[in-house]
Amino acid sequence: MPAAKVVIVTPAPPGSRAGNRNTAQRWAHILRGLGCRVSVLTEWNGESCDLFVALHARRNHEALRAFRLQHPGRPSVLALSGTDIYRDIRRDGNAASSLDMASRLIVLQEAALDELTPEQCHKTHVIHQSVLTGLTPAPPLRKFRICVLGHLREEKDPFRAAMTLRLLQDARLEIIQAGKSLSDRMTRAAARHMYADPRYRWVGELPHWRSMRLLSRSHVMVISSQMEGGAHVVSEAIAIGVPVIASDIPGNRGLLGADYPAYFPVGDHVRLARMLRLAQDDPRFLDSLAAAVKRRRRLVDPLRERHAWQRLLRELGFRTA
Repeated sequence: MPAAKVVIVTPAPPGSRAGNRNTAQRWAHILRGLGCRVSVLTEWNGESCDLFVALHARRNHEALRAFRLQHPGRPSVLALSGTDIYRDIRRDGNAASSLDMASRLIVLQEAALDELTPEQCHKTHVIHQSVLTGLTPAPPLRKFRICVLGHLREEKDPFRAAMTLRLLQDARLEIIQAGKSLSDRMTRAAARHMYADPRYRWVGELPHWRSMRLLSRSHVMVISSQMEGGAHVVSEAIAIGVPVIASDIPGNRGLLGADYPAYFPVGDHVRLARMLRLAQDDPRFLDSLAAAVKRRRRLVDPLRERHAWQRLLRELGFRTA
């Protein structure tokens, strides 16, 4: 049997640091290692393939529908984003119907299964995003550094950590935020926060290696998102061993675990400030977060992600290397 020809369609263009693009590129690498021939596209224009993989239910609805009409006997896989799972499948008919059209579904953490019907769960694979890194935690000695990583957009609630500085007076504390601003409004907001408190710095979009280095050189990472399908930056913190303080949403709980000791209510910078103060003042609390993160490390093992794809391909009838 010849190697399977796979097309992966992501709405994020080449060169983008968007999560969908990073996921598509990593999966392409894994699938090539399993013997597949892979193309990563931003649009599907009828290119021939044995397996169609779409990222984002709403934005790739038309491509998925066209593929099913043109090739009704060939399998398709739909990977669900956070906005798909926690918003669009309830509000958008196209997003909801994409789930029914796909032969298989992929979610990035187990808690996402709670949002699906029993029929949808039956065809869903949980594939955790893996991270390969040799970095280990190396935070500065004279500062307590908090990092925030991710694009500046509404769903990320990006300035929640910056807002805590009104309640935290210690001069040794600093917040470094990295990520591309997706609107002029976000750019202006970042500038206002920097002007209000020099302990906060927004450094814009960084190359991935610099983002990873910033993460490894931080005492804590804050993720304050309102919704997440399974943020890769959380997986990166787990792989390195950096403590995380996270908004209490299913996407974060699915990665960090229900018993993780550092969740705060969405949008509550007062509770976030209390946790940051505790992390700075109580080494035992910070150590407990580091230990809890390390216990999740098996989830982000690259071999685990490869095996998950291997099982999915074999389930669909494809030979793998």
